Formats: sequence, structure tokens, C-alpha cells
Amino acid sequence: VQLQAFGGGLVQAGGSLRLSCAVSGRAISNYGMGWFRQAPGKEREFVAAITWSGLSTYYRDSVKGRFTFSRDNAKNTVYLQMNSLKPEDTAVYYCAADRRPFSSGSSYLSRESNYDSWGQGTQVTVSS
Repeated sequence: VQLQAFGGGLVQAGGSLRLSCAVSGRAISNYGMGWFRQAPGKEREFVAAITWSGLSTYYRDSVKGRFTFSRDNAKNTVYLQMNSLKPEDTAVYYCAADRRPFSSGSSYLSRESNYDSWGQGTQVTVSS
């Protein structure tokens, strides 16, 4: 399974970016997906997740209302729309695929250990 994340870049505070994660080698339709990020000198943290059905999404508190996670199973791709970006959103963003099909729940999908496939990361830099 290969995940390729792209769409990062440099943006001013208040701006928007849309990250994409294209998956090959596995149909994602039965799998939850997640986005995580790692800022310099910090541990990787959960950002957002979407269930296999797409009916539920989960977000860390600091991005709620600003980020939107969506999926297009026909394209085997997921997206993270990021609006009202803040300097503290600066990080390398990673997409990941759940190791287990048909999973749900924020406590499960927010845990890194439940993902077995990861993208290479895309840099998001928000200037003040």
C-alpha cells in the first residue's frame, strides 16, 4: 500500500490549503483514514480522521471548525481542507490508512498505532 500526500505549501495566516492523499495498492472504501502532523521538535499528533463510511469525522480541538476531512472512494483519495490557517498549524502533515476495516470511533482513529500505512508527508508552513 502506498500513500502519497501533496498540496502543502507556504501560506499566510488566515489562508487556506487543501491537502490530498492518493492511495494505491488498497481500496480505501472499507478503511478509515487519518491525518497526523509533526512540528519541528515535537511529537507527531493526531489532526483528523474519517470513518470508512465517511459518515463520521473527528478532529483535534484546535482545528475544529477550520479543517474538513473528506473522501472520494472512487478516486481512492482523501482530502483535508484547511481554512483560517494559523502559524501553529505549521508542520509536516502525514496521511495514514487504518489497519483494520470498518473501524470507527474517535478514540480508535486518533491513535497512531491503529494505522499501518503512511504517506511521506507534506510540509505546511503558515507565516504570521
